[in-house]
Amino acid sequence: MTILADLLSTVFERRYRIGGSSKPDNRPLEALTADLIGASGEVSGQTVARSILGRYAGMDDDAKLAFFRHLAQDMTIDAEAVRSALDAYEQGQSKSSYRAFMEAAEPPRQELIRRLNQVPGATQALVHMRADLLRLSRGDDSLQALDLDFRHLFASWFNRGFLVLRPMNWDSPAQILEKIIAYEAVHAIDSWDDLRRRLEPEDRRCFAFFHPAMPDEPLIFVEVALTKGVPGSIQTLLAEARDKIAPQEADTAVFYSISNCQSGLASISFGNSLIKQVAADLALELPQLSTFVTLSPIPGFARWLEAEGHAKDVTDDARMAQLAAYYLTKARRPNGAPQDPVARFHLGNGALVHKVHARADTSDKGMAQSGGVMVNYLYDLARVSQNHEHFAADYQIAASSEIRSQAASAEKSFG
Repeated sequence: MTILADLLSTVFERRYRIGGSSKPDNRPLEALTADLIGASGEVSGQTVARSILGRYAGMDDDAKLAFFRHLAQDMTIDAEAVRSALDAYEQGQSKSSYRAFMEAAEPPRQELIRRLNQVPGATQALVHMRADLLRLSRGDDSLQALDLDFRHLFASWFNRGFLVLRPMNWDSPAQILEKIIAYEAVHAIDSWDDLRRRLEPEDRRCFAFFHPAMPDEPLIFVEVALTKGVPGSIQTLLAEARDKIAPQEADTAVFYSISNCQSGLASISFGNSLIKQVAADLALELPQLSTFVTLSPIPGFARWLEAEGHAKDVTDDARMAQLAAYYLTKARRPNGAPQDPVARFHLGNGALVHKVHARADTSDKGMAQSGGVMVNYLYDLARVSQNHEHFAADYQIAASSEIRSQAASAEKSFG
């Protein structure tokens, strides 16, 4: 056991001890999970839940994997019980037959996870637990099935109705600002001065979603620039010597970085609600804003260029723009969805592909993932719902006439 893991285990045990003896419960975890499922009293259940979470916090990867396999194999559904309950339900659809079927169809591990969450602070511990599960479950079907139970529960616990939108600024608590630096996943924040340039000026904003059970842990945050016109370069947008403007002078809000903070909440979508809520709030605060766009990376573009034999065109700006427009609107996965993950996110939210820019991100990361090309996704608030419905129905991609023209030019050249 590492020193850090031992410390975490000790802290958890001390902080969340709830009555009873302080003597650690050293029984096998299988016995503890059985006790938790069978516990009828709140205090006894919390005591066992605390013991399980404290033990888990001190485990190495091998022990965690054994724990997950116990949940996956020993606490799964009883197929025969499900069949019997379904037969009874089909014979007579009553409250009792439906309840019996629902109880049989839910694996005991779901109730175990709920009961673990009774302990104060357990929600964050379970998010970290799922992060471990995602990391350790690759290639294991039973563990990936277990993850569906975590996802099912988290989708309810982290429902938009529970989330709190908070503005982040230079006066926010230092412990949260440190996490903004650590979690920034799109354009690295190199120093406290760099963070200050993104938060302190009046024409810069940052917003984050928080959950009441994790008040000091941002779930996702977005960085926003208020500008005149639509920007086409991240270097210019973040330049230290840029000309600042008063918020009332801006006509455009630019979402230039969206970062998910909790790996244990992967596939639990917050970004859709975050962008729309921030856009709505900014529109109320600054009614002169007429344009809401992103300045987004194209992370799959360089791989696609290489696979399609177009990597030689990276020095021709016009050609790169055409190829990027084609990639964003024509390159598809087998199920018909766009290849690019960022495109899937924004198009699924109801945005449209507005404009592409060559040499927009000349950082090492930007050149490696997209040859420096970036894209604006436009959030036309009057068309967002319509665009979303069309994309959800059959992956129709909304795009500007400029993008469609560029994509058509690229397609002609392929022949």
